[in-house]
Amino acid sequence: MDRVIAWDKTKIEGVAVLPPSKSISNRALVLCALAGCPVPENLSDSDDTRVLREALSTSDRLVNVGHAGTAMRFLTAYFALKGGVRELTGSERMKQRPVQVLVDALRELGASIAYMGEEGFPPLWITSVPLQGGCSLVLDASVSSQYVSALMMIAPLLPGGLTLDLEERIVSAAYIRMTASMMRLFGVDVRLEGGKIVVPEEGYIPVNLRVESDWTAASYFYEVLSIVGQGEIFISDLKKDSLQGDALQYRLWERLGVRTEWRESDVLLRASGENTGLFEADFTEMPDLALTFIVACCLKDIPFHIRGLETLHIKECDRVAASIHELRKLGYELKIPVHGELCWNQERNTLISLEIDTYQDHRMAMAFAPAGLKFPGLVIRNAGVVSKSFPTFWEQLGNLLI
Repeated sequence: MDRVIAWDKTKIEGVAVLPPSKSISNRALVLCALAGCPVPENLSDSDDTRVLREALSTSDRLVNVGHAGTAMRFLTAYFALKGGVRELTGSERMKQRPVQVLVDALRELGASIAYMGEEGFPPLWITSVPLQGGCSLVLDASVSSQYVSALMMIAPLLPGGLTLDLEERIVSAAYIRMTASMMRLFGVDVRLEGGKIVVPEEGYIPVNLRVESDWTAASYFYEVLSIVGQGEIFISDLKKDSLQGDALQYRLWERLGVRTEWRESDVLLRASGENTGLFEADFTEMPDLALTFIVACCLKDIPFHIRGLETLHIKECDRVAASIHELRKLGYELKIPVHGELCWNQERNTLISLEIDTYQDHRMAMAFAPAGLKFPGLVIRNAGVVSKSFPTFWEQLGNLLI
């Protein structure tokens, strides 16, 4: 399903309802399965969470996670610990996303995992066998924090627990801290000591958990308000002291003309009109937000130099390459100074096309949707892909802009 966008707004006044946090939901599902307690309240209804929930509850040998990268990483560790015999596979793109760092680590613990296709990539043949703990694993943390989180969550159930020594540059460290905080809620005393994570052998305690709203989803409403430049948007159930690292995005949006006013557990986004002359930021801690800021800066004609984009190459699509290609259609010429960085010096060419391809990537669709404010008639191809994380995205955006 494609969607044609023709919005014409000079001011925004309204309310946005966000989905529950996908990141918290997915961790909570694994922790609840390991603790033997009911699924949490206010669980995300995203495709990713649905796939993970179904996989954790099925006894089928074949488990297909589709495009759900979090599910692939978390289930690899979970099935290795207590999943029986499983064939874990996914979409064609999933079969191109590396998993070797995690598999190698699990094999060091005694896991029985075989590659059914290309070495280092899904699909995987997993046979659960008794795993060994009480050791220290050296792990490359520069590829994906989800490898780290997957190992952390099964670690308390290993004999002697587990210590992880993280090497290289740690990406998305906020998600590692989120995993540790949630494990503590379930009764496990995780210790984060710089580049070392110490998880004791300890049983999980069942808890009742309610999932808060998704801070990553909030970024698209910051983006819309930043582009329009006038008005305000009210969003409920967003906490300043959230477990989600993406909650810190409010500081960056202040440089792109949006202030955040805190109302207990709610927020009011208000356009300020105060924009930086050059946007510079490192998204190592918040990689899922990078695409939104890239598009926003271009639409606002603000030059930028963004770092910390290394992991974007192995997301649902190569978001660096995809953003360059799709923004070129709209006349923006982006450059890669070095690997992991992207910049724009306001270089413009002629408009090539108003059709934006989304590459089966939900964040491509949502980040580019506000471009319809500057380019009436913009077409978002395969717009339904937003169901991966935000099924009601188009409805919520439409309520503000139509």
